Amino acid sequence: MSHANKVLRSINYDGETICVDIFRRPDGTFGFDEFRRDFEDGKGWFVIGFHGHHVFATEQAAMSQALKTIAWLKGAL
Repeated sequence: MSHANKVLRSINYDGETICVDIFRRPDGTFGFDEFRRDFEDGKGWFVIGFHGHHVFATEQAAMSQALKTIAWLKGAL
């Protein structure tokens, strides 16, 4: 995900090592992706979902697709 994207919502899975970000791109479209971090390696978050290329017209549409795509997400809300 480009640093120019603005994260609107970040939902963490239990343990805070996996998260889903819902974001807005500079062009006004929306997207989501799934990330992971390992505290012991110190490198921060890295993409594991590879969903960030999908484009949605609204934040709600991106969230709806994220809920359908990422199995653990619904239980984290």
